[in-house]
Amino acid sequence: MSAGATDTAEAEIVVAEDVWGEPFDRLAAARKVRRIDGLPCADDLAGAAALVVRNRTQVTRELLAAAPGLRVVARAGVGLDNIDLAAADDLGVVVVAALGANAVSVAEHAVGLALAVARRIVELDRSTRAGGWQRRPGRELAGGVWGLLSAGATARATGRLARGLGMSVLASDPYCDPADPELAELGIELRTLEDVMAVADVVSIHLPATTETRGLVGQRLLDLAKPGVILVNVGRGEVIDEAALAQALRDGRVAGAGLDVRGDEPPRPGELETLPNVVLTPHVAGITGASQARIAEVLCAGIEAVLAGGAAPSAVTRSARSTRVVAA
Repeated sequence: MSAGATDTAEAEIVVAEDVWGEPFDRLAAARKVRRIDGLPCADDLAGAAALVVRNRTQVTRELLAAAPGLRVVARAGVGLDNIDLAAADDLGVVVVAALGANAVSVAEHAVGLALAVARRIVELDRSTRAGGWQRRPGRELAGGVWGLLSAGATARATGRLARGLGMSVLASDPYCDPADPELAELGIELRTLEDVMAVADVVSIHLPATTETRGLVGQRLLDLAKPGVILVNVGRGEVIDEAALAQALRDGRVAGAGLDVRGDEPPRPGELETLPNVVLTPHVAGITGASQARIAEVLCAGIEAVLAGGAAPSAVTRSARSTRVVAA
């Protein structure tokens, strides 16, 4: 088969990491779909034309090269740090992702984590279940400042909700156009990273893991932060220096943290797990029934488009059409 040629219904679609939903039921009724347990290896992709993954599968150049029939990778989520996009471009493999499809879900989780920390919900739930009745005061967020690290889709959705709580919203994002009209509509003011850290009562992280962001929130930024700040991470765990955060939590510079993501996932039990002012969830901020349904629709449409020789509107690679030469 030549580059960009159309396929038949026999082209295999491999679905990993428990991705599914009604759109995949429809796809499976029309095409050959194989679900696999665990993470896919080269042997699993020997006859695959499409691969569907979440964030645990490392789609490396080696994996792509070992799957010569692969034309499209569909990422069930928005982070792309587990996929070698440059290799996909080089090999003519299209990568599709449902960017923004889980923004509301992530935003709700970010606000939920902040409220859980501010009102000591987990701690008080535990003590009440144990027979206690500790009516300790919590902390009100209304009238405070919410700081966003990033002004992308999940950050903007979070800013909208923070405004609904009666907070003013600042964001730091060197790649965002200050003239973007949506920022004004949402009431989000762009400031420097240092300014956001210095004045925000809550700081939420929405950043991917890159060479620029790994370890960004470490001792320097935490020393600059407003005393008593609440830190929320719904971006990538690698952005935080966890040792520096643990120290700041112990000495009270950071009042509490709500962490949905970690540097290693799943993490080994460590100091953060022992601190009462930390609320932890297992990378589920973007996972709700509604968000997963939206994501599944986008991914299945992208897979169908590429395998039919067309362009995927949800492509995040340079080309929305596969240019991979597949042997007949």
